[in-house]
Amino acid sequence: MPNLQIRDLPENLYRLLKERAKKERRSLAQEAVIALARGLEREGDPLDRRRKLLKEIEENQIDEKVKSRLDPVALIREDRER
Repeated sequence: MPNLQIRDLPENLYRLLKERAKKERRSLAQEAVIALARGLEREGDPLDRRRKLLKEIEENQIDEKVKSRLDPVALIREDRER
C-alpha cells in the first residue's frame, strides 16, 4: 500500500483532524484517509456537477401560487399597509 507524507500542514487542520479522529475512535492516519476519500468523492467533473444542480433546481421549481405569495413587491406593499 502506498504511503503519503504531508509537509507544512496548517496547525488548525491538524487539530481538526486529530479531534475528529479522537471523536470517531480512529487513528490519525485512518481519519486522514477517510477525510481524503470523502473530499475526493465530492470532486468530479464540474460540468456533471452543474448538470446535477440544474436538474435539481428544475425538479424543485416553485409553483405559480407560491411564487405570487413570495413576490417581494406584494410583500412590501402588504407590510406598508399594516
